[in-house]
Amino acid sequence: MSDITLKATVRKSDFGSAGSRRLVRSGSIPAVIYGKEAPLAVVVNAKEFTTKQHLFTETTIIKLDVDGTEKNVFVKEVQEDFLKGIINHVDFYEITYGVLLRTRVKVELVGTPEGVRTQGGVLEQVLHEVEIECFPRHLPQRLTADVTALKLGENVRVFNLEVPAEVKVLTDAEETVATVKSIKEEPVAAPAAAEEAPEAAAADAEAK
Repeated sequence: MSDITLKATVRKSDFGSAGSRRLVRSGSIPAVIYGKEAPLAVVVNAKEFTTKQHLFTETTIIKLDVDGTEKNVFVKEVQEDFLKGIINHVDFYEITYGVLLRTRVKVELVGTPEGVRTQGGVLEQVLHEVEIECFPRHLPQRLTADVTALKLGENVRVFNLEVPAEVKVLTDAEETVATVKSIKEEPVAAPAAAEEAPEAAAADAEAK
């Protein structure tokens, strides 16, 4: 279980896009908590959120204190303005213990393939996340795939992922996660003489 905590307050007024802009300018972030109940509009402190943002992923369970009531949530979406360096909105999803949860988790490749080390190939990751189902207490941060033994032309599929017994993968087991490909040779440029041939022919035609 994650020990990451955030504080929030229920948003009772100043709704709409203009209100959201005012909240952002004042150092807050408008957010919504989704789950089994009706969506709840809240406000979180921008400084606290951005300071802790590097600690969690989309599957990190966060203890969100909403006016003294603790909710276990994870971040589903962050609307961020990278040019201005601000966050405009956050969507949280509240989890319910004892109820199966469906979500997506990242796939992480482990090791350097033999096809890269000794055969001059390149590793290409095709699938970066998979859909899973499990109880919240078993929610993994990521699933991993060992690609060390992959040779040139070989691949690793979803069924090769290292999955805890408590987790069910819903993504097609045959989908390719990663593959080792050969580096294509650059096409050989046409000889300069061949490129000049049409010009020479045109010049001869004018001379005649």
